[in-house]
Amino acid sequence: MTPTAIMQRRYSTKAFDPARKISAADWQELENVMRLSASSVNSQPWHFLVLESDDAKQRFARAGTDDKYAFNSPKITDASHVVLFCTRSTLDDDYLNHLLDTEASDGRFKKDDEFSAMMDGARRLFIDLHRHDLKDLQHWMDKQVYLNYGSLLYAASSLNIDAVPLEGIDRVALDAEFGLREKGFNALVAVSLGYRAADDFNAELPKSRLPADEIFTRL
Repeated sequence: MTPTAIMQRRYSTKAFDPARKISAADWQELENVMRLSASSVNSQPWHFLVLESDDAKQRFARAGTDDKYAFNSPKITDASHVVLFCTRSTLDDDYLNHLLDTEASDGRFKKDDEFSAMMDGARRLFIDLHRHDLKDLQHWMDKQVYLNYGSLLYAASSLNIDAVPLEGIDRVALDAEFGLREKGFNALVAVSLGYRAADDFNAELPKSRLPADEIFTRL
């Protein structure tokens, strides 16, 4: 499929077929996409809670949707997989050194060479800008996670896998249910993935977007 065809195919699935499951090979592709996603200064401030079992999805629904967002519960329990995107709560020295060590191990540069120092300095420059000057570090990290989120939606559609982004979740309750804060993360947003049900009303509706001449200025 062309990029346009992939985007035309993608839509927010309102009802999943609980009998259809994503294959192991296709799921591995999607995990690869999440791992390889772009992030500013390669900060990678994310963690992914992947829910595959019925028990795990029921736990998610009980904590995250049944009370305040019951209309989203079937999208959790009937999906093949659910991913809860989490953001790191800090970008401390230990984590930044871990990033640098990983980049060196992957062969991007030699440990402690000039390029290594330049990469580390640039990353800390941007992080400190958001930490101290703009005072929006957590929001900036959340934006990196959303870059990843969009990549997953696009990749799923390219594999003919359906998905729905879910901001209607109780993030505080999910933090508690899965012990995320103790692990240094906070729930941000979820996505359910699988295959559309035959009675999903949204599947056949035409896509609606603002016209090109309204949203593009070409200079």
